[in-house]
Amino acid sequence: MTDPQIAIMMLGLFIVIVLLGFPIAFTLIAMGLAFGYYAYFDAERMTTIFDNRIFDLFVQNTFSVMSNDVLVAVPLFLFMGYIVERANIVDRLFFSIQMAARHVPGSMAIAALATCAVFATATGIIGAVVTLMGLLALPAMLKVGYDKRLATGVICAGGTLGILIPPSIMLIVYAAIAQVSPVRLYAAALFPGIMLASMYMVYVIIRATLNPSLAPKPKEEDVPGFAQVVWQLMTSFVPLFVLIMGVLGSILAGIATPAEAAGVGSMGGLILAAIYKALSWQRLKEAVYLTARTSAMVCWLFVGSWTFASVFSYLGGHSLIEHWILGLDVGSVGFLIIAQVIIFLLGWPLEWSEIIIIFVPIFLPMLGHFNVDPLFFGVLVALNLQTSFLTPPMAMAAYYLKGVADKSVELMDIFKGIMPYLGIVITAMVLLYMFPGIALWLPKYLFG
Repeated sequence: MTDPQIAIMMLGLFIVIVLLGFPIAFTLIAMGLAFGYYAYFDAERMTTIFDNRIFDLFVQNTFSVMSNDVLVAVPLFLFMGYIVERANIVDRLFFSIQMAARHVPGSMAIAALATCAVFATATGIIGAVVTLMGLLALPAMLKVGYDKRLATGVICAGGTLGILIPPSIMLIVYAAIAQVSPVRLYAAALFPGIMLASMYMVYVIIRATLNPSLAPKPKEEDVPGFAQVVWQLMTSFVPLFVLIMGVLGSILAGIATPAEAAGVGSMGGLILAAIYKALSWQRLKEAVYLTARTSAMVCWLFVGSWTFASVFSYLGGHSLIEHWILGLDVGSVGFLIIAQVIIFLLGWPLEWSEIIIIFVPIFLPMLGHFNVDPLFFGVLVALNLQTSFLTPPMAMAAYYLKGVADKSVELMDIFKGIMPYLGIVITAMVLLYMFPGIALWLPKYLFG
């Protein structure tokens, strides 16, 4: 076998092993070391079995990841998210938005989407958002007679918005891999994120207007007075919104780097939790532990993927795929469609972290040839990765929700509920293809 053929076999073997359930990071490291040992094997200079350049490469990659300034923001944003998650603010937020939007068709579903968008923006942790909203909003919607498919679809779709809307952990990871400014990437992703959330809400309003039985309006006796609704909004929505806008605004205004803004956001989350009397030693320990565990996973994913990708490229895998795509002579639009279709298909068996760290770097060297802005490509990928949580049979958002939903809610109900939102994501991608300014106008306006 030639080296490029071995590289393709290496990639296929990795996907098979992941589907068998082995840990992603350590699978990458093991395969990178094993195939790298073959790739860098030199019998003439070898004195011991450890005298192989793959071990030097592994050490260098580990040091590069641990000293990467961009990745400093990851544990800080994670800590802010875990603290906010434990601040007991989401139930108040959902109730206040629901009461404020009570005259809108499908008010509870709209409130769930708005709460998911705000909470996902504050945390960026998809599983936490879907699970918490499944415990909070889903029983409330089902109790008043909401259709199961509509209710579950809203929570699954809204919970994934944290991938796209800044400050997103995924965007920081992409910025580190693509070597682009995370600040510009945040600016590029802001309007597409708002657009997608708005499209979800418009769809719900149209469905509820055409068929009111899917989303019954709240009873008048259940609606509190105007003053109480305003107070609920002031004490739930406003503090969290100010925290998010303070973090995001300071980044986009150039006042602070993402890492500095994340540090201030973490402190703001602690203050917010203290104000809501939800800051205890136990919850603080849990937040620190979860932050350390998730950050370690991200860092080892980087180490493993960079080692894997280096060996894959050294064996000729990247050049083989690049020559194949260039040989199709499809132009920039065709390249974008091919890349996004591949990423869409990879979203079935893999999560966003593996796709971003392992497969997206295959396409990055070709962006210059097809004259594609890496910021635009990154936003397209972030938009596309919504589908990795919404596409059956491996729709992780559905499994998160099923784990906390009532027994009367079947997994097939959830799958059917998320299909319209999958179509909305694809529609949003088409709009972004047709009007790139949706993503590129704000970074150009702010930074030139």
